[in-house]
Amino acid sequence: MTYKLLDQSKRYLITGAAGFIGYFLSKKLLEQGCQVIGLDNMNDYYDVTLKEARLEQLKPYKNFTFIKADIADKAIITHLFETHKPQIVVNLAAQAGVRYSIENPDTYIQSNIIGFFNILEACRHHSVEHLVYASSSSVYGANKKVPFEETDFVDNPVSLYASTKKSNELMAHTYSHLYKIPATGLRFFTVYGPLGRPDMAYFGFTNKYFAGEPIQIFNNGDFENDLYRDFTYIDDIVIGIERLISKPPTDSVPHKVYNIGNNNPEKLMVFIDTLERSLSKATGRKVEFDKAFEPIKPGDVPATYASTDLLHEAVGFKPQTSIEEGLQKFADWYVEYYRVK
Repeated sequence: MTYKLLDQSKRYLITGAAGFIGYFLSKKLLEQGCQVIGLDNMNDYYDVTLKEARLEQLKPYKNFTFIKADIADKAIITHLFETHKPQIVVNLAAQAGVRYSIENPDTYIQSNIIGFFNILEACRHHSVEHLVYASSSSVYGANKKVPFEETDFVDNPVSLYASTKKSNELMAHTYSHLYKIPATGLRFFTVYGPLGRPDMAYFGFTNKYFAGEPIQIFNNGDFENDLYRDFTYIDDIVIGIERLISKPPTDSVPHKVYNIGNNNPEKLMVFIDTLERSLSKATGRKVEFDKAFEPIKPGDVPATYASTDLLHEAVGFKPQTSIEEGLQKFADWYVEYYRVK
């Protein structure tokens, strides 16, 4: 299968450009000579210095423009589209996290609903050629059937975060129907890697270990019925997005939703064992987590496992990175970045 190369004459707007996926995608596009406008509000949901470190690596590119702003601010978004006239928009700005949404619901409505509405409106009035936006595997809720397929029923979310992401899909579909905006939604499955999000389990486990604290594992210590996750390495995710950017939907309602995951679920405990081995290799000493087992948290689901058949059919997407390779890259980066002794 051959893939259409990214058009260097186009202007690409990436919201959430200082975020984990946004940074790696921006870097990939910039390396290919594309013009990238990066937008991020630099909020303190997690360590801002990590976001600043990502941005520092993007600043040397002459074809990169960074704007510190919030997608929930309609006037700023409108002005940005009028000034920069992006032809391709990748909306990765969102308030992430399932558990955080239980304590801080307002943030999710502001960013994920109002902010996304502002992006849709701007795309509507400025003839955007393709809107790619972040959805989430959390829309599948407590579905028992695995692997999750895009045609599955997704009207029973178990967190507000999931509700906002399902709402994004509905909103995008409506705008595609009414205004013929080509839009593609991506249901991400547990993305990990270097320069990742500290609120993700693998990063949090590593932080706890080096702080001399036990890690919390929310599976009741049930190893037979352990949690399953479709851990997907960041480089694989970016390749999938890059290919989809050049393939806007052309149906009568030009809107598509794809799972983007590893299609190879791992038990959480296997993932943890692999992380211990990776950190042992990175530090040159044996690393073993002190584990505290607790009940599964509200909003969490026992298994997330993606069918990626549709994405493979569309753009030949097939993840290449094993958890051994991916976690070793994370561990090596972590030890160097935090100067672990």
